[in-house]
Amino acid sequence: MALTISYFAWVRERMGIGEESIERPVGVSTVADLIAWLAARDERGGLTFSEPGRVRAAVDGRMAGPGTALGRDIALFPPVTGG
Repeated sequence: MALTISYFAWVRERMGIGEESIERPVGVSTVADLIAWLAARDERGGLTFSEPGRVRAAVDGRMAGPGTALGRDIALFPPVTGG
């Protein structure tokens, strides 16, 4: 299954792209799995996701925790605060 991953704010800046489409890697089924895979994929991902707790996710438009199953659209972004 193809995944569309969108990156926002400093996550986008560190990754060097705003969005990418990939085939779901074997063994990657949750948000935590995807972040770990991205961190291991290359140096840029390793730097971006070296502290996975600093990244938030949404799956198919809904906020998602690390154990959330992947859908087709995944957004990865820093924590958001209001004010």
